[in-house]
Amino acid sequence: MMNTDIRRVADAILYEGYLLYPYQANSLKNRSRWQFGVLGPEDARTSSVGEESTLSTQCLVDTRPDAAIELTLRCLQLQDRRVERRDGENFVPTPDLTAEGTHWLSWEEAVEIEIELGRIPLSDFDDGKVLPVSVAGDTRTELLGDAGRIVRSRHPLTGEISLSGDRLGNYTRIGFEVCNTGASEPDRDSAMRASFIGTHLVLHAHATEFSSLLEPPPPAAEPASTCEQHRCFPVLAGTPGSTDSVLVSPIILYDYPEIAEESDGALFDSTEIDEILTLRIMALTDEEKAQARATDPRAAEIIDRCDALSAEDMADLHGVAHPVPGHSPLVPEVPEGVEWWSPDADTLVEPAHDAVLVHGVLVAKDSLVRVHPNRRADAQDLFFEGRTARVASVHEDVDGNTHVGVVILDDPAADLHGWYGRYLYFAPDELEPAMNEQEEEARS
Repeated sequence: MMNTDIRRVADAILYEGYLLYPYQANSLKNRSRWQFGVLGPEDARTSSVGEESTLSTQCLVDTRPDAAIELTLRCLQLQDRRVERRDGENFVPTPDLTAEGTHWLSWEEAVEIEIELGRIPLSDFDDGKVLPVSVAGDTRTELLGDAGRIVRSRHPLTGEISLSGDRLGNYTRIGFEVCNTGASEPDRDSAMRASFIGTHLVLHAHATEFSSLLEPPPPAAEPASTCEQHRCFPVLAGTPGSTDSVLVSPIILYDYPEIAEESDGALFDSTEIDEILTLRIMALTDEEKAQARATDPRAAEIIDRCDALSAEDMADLHGVAHPVPGHSPLVPEVPEGVEWWSPDADTLVEPAHDAVLVHGVLVAKDSLVRVHPNRRADAQDLFFEGRTARVASVHEDVDGNTHVGVVILDDPAADLHGWYGRYLYFAPDELEPAMNEQEEEARS
């Protein structure tokens, strides 16, 4: 059974680029799909109607008598969703249709495919075994009352995985070539329906171990350098330090890739910062959100999730701030034996409660300060000179530098920035304490 952490990363690969912001069918970037790891049918590339039909990888494992590799192939299968309106006793294709308050568009969806090819003895690689792969086609109809119907259809997929093995001293170089063996198709649309999409492999070793190809141990360095890759790359996966699982990805990764804990769900664009993309989604108009929901159920899920985010959820998307011991008595020190990057240290930092001395005055959340930018040549910062701000948080970075997050009081969007957690950050020597009205009255 696949490790949960590996599956999360594999799912991110599977859907990377599946549907991009603003998640609408009429968006230019969503008119030409699909993403990475596409294996087109025979001659699709040479005839310029699709992608190349193969990808291949070579990995390194210890040569042991009972060694075996468990192989799983994962991909997406295109599913054509055709909307048809009722015309008497007949149904007529239409670009869109509203039925019982729900709007539907004709669109290309996708179905997840996961094929477990079982445990393969290392000797089968030496023999050059070929494993057939097939995915059935399907057509299903969903009636939409008196308005019409949805017809979902999938083209069957056929392929094969060729295994190879070479003994290199104490190691065996094992190879996998995944090939779409489907017949030639005349145009791009039909070629995509006959393609494996987002193709990747998950390998699990039994009675042997994989070697990293990015940082191989010294004895494995030379044989690792002979491993060849085509349109993919294998990385160690799972718990850091483990050597029993490899993820063969069409996207270049590092060993032991993982999904950030702060990420609340897939956005199909892992090159984006979750917080920024989430804010852009929340800024869509109601009409734009309705168009996204009508495009794809997965897009609807993204829109609904972003609409339901609380201020606390948004704050989590900022990431994690780690304390550095010994730099400020106002930030709790990390106990001896606990490194600053350890999860155990996370509980010791509380930006919403930590404080810093500014001109002898303790400044913490809700303190008022005046801003005097002096560390950066940023023209925008100069506009804040002398303006009063409310402190929102106090942070320390890994070098021990303190950063104070503030919201400018007379900014028309101050409440919005505070809700989103979109603060301006200044060093303590760029601030001076400011009194509130009650303090000024008491002094006078």
